[in-house]
Amino acid sequence: MCSILAAFDLRPDADLHVLRPLALAMSARQRHRGPDWSGVHADDAALLVHERLAIVDPVGGAQPIVSQDGRVVLAVNGEIYNHRELRASMPDYAFTTGSDCEPISALYTHEADIGAWLDRLNGIFAFALWDREARRFVIARDPIGVCPLYWGHDADGRVWVASEMKAIARNCPDVGPFPPGHWYDSATGQLRRYHVRDWRRFEATEGVQVSKAELRDAFERAVHRQMMSDVPYGVLLSGGLDSSLVAAVAARYARRRIEDDDQSEAWWPRLHSFAIGLEGSPDLAAAQIAADAIGTVHHGFTYTVEEGIDALPEVIRHIETYDVTTIRASTPMFLLARRIRAMGIKMVLSGEGSDEIFGGYLYFHKAPNAREFHEETVRKLEALHQFDCLRANKSMMAWGVEARVPFLDTEFLDVAMHMDATAKMAGKGRIEKAVLREAFEGALPDSILWRQKEQFSDGVGYGWIDSLKAHADAQVTDAALATAEFRYPINPPQAKEAYLYRTLFERWYPGEACARTVPGGKSIACSTPAAIAWDAAFANAADPSGRAVAGVHEAALAPAGETRVTAA
Repeated sequence: MCSILAAFDLRPDADLHVLRPLALAMSARQRHRGPDWSGVHADDAALLVHERLAIVDPVGGAQPIVSQDGRVVLAVNGEIYNHRELRASMPDYAFTTGSDCEPISALYTHEADIGAWLDRLNGIFAFALWDREARRFVIARDPIGVCPLYWGHDADGRVWVASEMKAIARNCPDVGPFPPGHWYDSATGQLRRYHVRDWRRFEATEGVQVSKAELRDAFERAVHRQMMSDVPYGVLLSGGLDSSLVAAVAARYARRRIEDDDQSEAWWPRLHSFAIGLEGSPDLAAAQIAADAIGTVHHGFTYTVEEGIDALPEVIRHIETYDVTTIRASTPMFLLARRIRAMGIKMVLSGEGSDEIFGGYLYFHKAPNAREFHEETVRKLEALHQFDCLRANKSMMAWGVEARVPFLDTEFLDVAMHMDATAKMAGKGRIEKAVLREAFEGALPDSILWRQKEQFSDGVGYGWIDSLKAHADAQVTDAALATAEFRYPINPPQAKEAYLYRTLFERWYPGEACARTVPGGKSIACSTPAAIAWDAAFANAADPSGRAVAGVHEAALAPAGETRVTAA
C-alpha cells in the first residue's frame, strides 16, 4: 500500500509539466504512506505521483506503471490478491513488472467494460489511470473503501486525486471522499457504482443458510489470500474474537509453509503478533492468552494516558477526522504502528469488518427483528470507509505499515452477507457473533472464543476513555460548548470531548468542505443514527463506548449520579 496523487487537465492548451514541482510538494504531505521510493509521470494533460511502500515485487514494482507501448499510465494504492489468476487470463499482454497492481492496466487494455473488470478484482485499491492515446482518465476505489481516496477541483477546473485529504485540501475548495465501489470515467463524465450485490436487500438473504464449515472455509481462504507478501509481516492481536481468528488462521498457514518448504512466496518462519494497551488493560491480558495458544511471537506494548493525549494533535492530522470513536481508537493504534515499524514489519493482518458483517457491536442485542438487524449491517458496511477502515489504514500508514483486513475480502463478504440475519442475531442469552464463534470451535481457547465484545478504545483500558473526557473537560469551557453550533454549524459537537477534537481538526483542515468529509449524527456504541430507535434508553445515553449499552456490557456505564455496576 502506498499513496497516489494525480492531476488531470483535458483542455486543449493544458500543460501540466509546469505543475510538477507543486505536485511533488503536495505528494510529500502523504509520503509517510510510501517512504521507500517516489515516482512521477508528467505530460501535458496528466500528472501522476506515487509514494511507494514496497511489499510485493519490492525491486521491480515501482510506479507509476507505464505500459510497454507507453499508452497507459497507472498509479495505485493497494493490493490485488488475485493478480496471478488475472495475469494468467491475459497471456498476450506484455507485463513489465511483477507488481500485483499491473493487471489493472492489462484489464483496461483488454476489456471495454470497465465496471465488469473492476468487479473481478479481489483486493483493496484506489487508483488513477491515464490513457495518453485517448486523453482519458479513470479513477476507482475498492468496494468497501479500505484504501482512502479523495478528489476535488482547483480554481482552474483541474481534477485532483489523492490518497489523503491533506495533499489536496489547500488546492481544492470542493475536496471530498471518492465513494467506495465506484469508478469515474472522463470519457463520459459519469461516476458509476460497479460493486452491486443483491445481499444489500434483506429479501435476498431470507432463508439463505450458510453452514459452519462453509463460513469457516471462506474465511480461511480470505486470510490465506491476504498473506501475499515479499517482506516481513505480522498480525494485530487485541485478544478479541476477530483479531484472534485472523491470527490463528495466519499462524496455521505460516506453519504449513514452513513444513512444506514452499518457496513460491516469501513466508517468514515465525509469525509475530502485536497488541497495545494501558497497564493492566483487558486486551493485553487476553492477547497474551491467545498468542500462547496459537504460537505467535507476541509483543504486548503499554502506553500511558499522558503519551496518548500528547499524540492527539498528530493522530488527528493523520487520520483526518473529528469523529470521537475513531480518534479514541486511532490513538493507541497510531502508537502501536510506530512500534511495529521499528521492528521491521511493513504489513499486518487485522480484524476490522467482522462487527459490521455479523452485528458484533453490543447495541445489536437490541435489534427488534432480522430485517432491521440486516439493514443495519448494510448501513455499517457502507459507512465503514469513514470509520474503522479510515482508522486502521491511516493510523498504520502514518508510520508506513499496511493493514490488511480479511473479513472484508470480497469473496468472504459474499458468503457472510448472504446469510439469513436470523442466524446472526444476538440477545435472549445468545452472545453477539455466536455463528462465527461456533464455526471456529476448537481454534481458540474458550476464554477468547467466547469473550464479550470490547470496542478497541474500551479494550485498551477503561481509563483511556475516562481520561480523555477529563482532559477535554479541562480544556473546553462550558461557554464554548454552549455556543458550539455557531462556531461549527456543520455537525456541531455535543460534548466537550467532541469539541476538543473538532478544534484540533480545524487547525489542519479548515473550511466547509473538509468538515463535511466527516459524518455526523448521534450514535450509541458505534451504531448508525437509525439504530438509536431500537431502545428508548439510547436516546438519552448516546455514547460511542460499548459500555453505554446497559444490561449487555459487563462493565456498563452507570446512569448519572450512580456508581458503575456489573451487568447481570
